[in-house]
Amino acid sequence: MAGGQERILRGRIRSMQATKKITRAMELIAASRIVKAQQRVQAAVPYSEQITEVVKDLAAAGANSSSPLLAGRSEVKTTCYVVITADRGLCGGYNAGIQRAAEGEVKADVLAGKGYEIIPVGRKAESYFRFRGYRLGQGFAGFSDSPSYADAKAIGQHVVDLYASGEVDRVELVYTRFITPGSQEVVLRPLVPLSREVVQGGDGKAGSDDGTGGDYEFEPDPTIILETLLPRYVEARVYAALLNAAASEHAFRQRAMKSATDNADELIKNLSIVMNRARQDSITTEIMEIVGGAEALGSGKGAGKQVRIVDFGPLSNPLNDDAHDGFLDIRPASALAATAVGVIEPDDLEGEIEGIGPVIGRKLAEVGITTFKQVAQWTAEDAERIGDQLDFRGRIEREDWIGQAKAAHLAKYGEQL
Repeated sequence: MAGGQERILRGRIRSMQATKKITRAMELIAASRIVKAQQRVQAAVPYSEQITEVVKDLAAAGANSSSPLLAGRSEVKTTCYVVITADRGLCGGYNAGIQRAAEGEVKADVLAGKGYEIIPVGRKAESYFRFRGYRLGQGFAGFSDSPSYADAKAIGQHVVDLYASGEVDRVELVYTRFITPGSQEVVLRPLVPLSREVVQGGDGKAGSDDGTGGDYEFEPDPTIILETLLPRYVEARVYAALLNAAASEHAFRQRAMKSATDNADELIKNLSIVMNRARQDSITTEIMEIVGGAEALGSGKGAGKQVRIVDFGPLSNPLNDDAHDGFLDIRPASALAATAVGVIEPDDLEGEIEGIGPVIGRKLAEVGITTFKQVAQWTAEDAERIGDQLDFRGRIEREDWIGQAKAAHLAKYGEQL
């Protein structure tokens, strides 16, 4: 049976394997979505470029710049921050980077005595700033990984209304700009009011300033077209920011899930090593307990048995063969040792006879067998009987203990038996 520690480790390994399957699947999904999001970003660039060119041409054609979206405030008292984050987590430091950037701007405004309002785009931004007690405006969520132009239009109309009504004096976008699948950066860009520099430095490609552009006639008046087009331009910039944020979110999630999968692999490997060690310790402990119990049972049996011991002479002179009267004394070896006047020095049975180890040597000593001579003088019946007593039937004959004992006795005492 496995120990408690082994069961716990096996459960943790199964849990990490299940987690690894989830993170691997999320990594593959995010990797496939990065390509689609990047294509959407690139597809939106021509529209941004063209609308930027038209706005510049309208300004060059003499359009009146009295539009509220172009006329900045003399003093900025309240700033609106459109913070674009994800609706879900598990994307590394994507949300945290945007939240810290927006929070830093808000704290700077508060220290300067200015007001602020946060428009959270994405559930993570809304929960983060709401939990910390910041002033929030209308939130937008549910489309962070796949935004549509309708979502950008709703956000653009809302911020334009806030600016036109005078509730805020400036609107800024805080989002993550997608550069490559391995590189993204958090940016803070002004959205409203629009100036010539802001338009030329937007997400679309800036137009040529060498004066080689064509001359256009606008119908109706360029001022009317500009006032109609500026809200669309704001919406286009918001839409570009949403697409960049979505692509960045997928890139962050793909890297985070790959790192989580690698960490799960490493944890599974380390836990498997620890579990194998625990299993080996458990098996070793069980074997030692079994061997110890068997030795204890064997010692108990030998202590109560009487054995046949051949006495080679009177107890007063056990080495005198001439005085041998041929009787057999059936008593425990301990009793014989206690009454014997002379004691025969034991031989190294364990070291000289292959097959006799510490356990068997101890059992032989308990029945009084301690010398090469005793083993060498066994008969076939003695070998069979003693093998049964030691629970090793046939081992004495198979390993030739009698022959080994004769050779060891001859080598030590020079006596042929």
